[in-house]
Amino acid sequence: QVQLVESGGGLVQPGGSLRLSCAASGSIFSINTMGWYRQAPGKQRELVAAITSGGDTNYADSVKGRFTISRANAKNAVYLQMNSLKPEDTAVYYCNLYAPPLYDTWGQGTQVTVSS
Repeated sequence: QVQLVESGGGLVQPGGSLRLSCAASGSIFSINTMGWYRQAPGKQRELVAAITSGGDTNYADSVKGRFTISRANAKNAVYLQMNSLKPEDTAVYYCNLYAPPLYDTWGQGTQVTVSS
């Protein structure tokens, strides 16, 4: 069974930075996409950024130029470096591991709060 564990959330002032980490455990198929999604109160969950096992990336327009996704395939880990954070980035951030039809697995989420 695949499990994802996120870490790195917290409270940060506007303009600050945070780095989220997600580690996958279990039997991981080598070809997959790992991503970060977020859900703010009263809003739908949305894609923030995703990266394939080959290194191709995709970002939401709202985070382009501020957030960087990366991964360490040997560690089955994915990271999200978030810079120039804004109050509207406040949300619960979820890690996702996608390798259809084998799995579409979610982490438990980590809270990111951007406030002065």
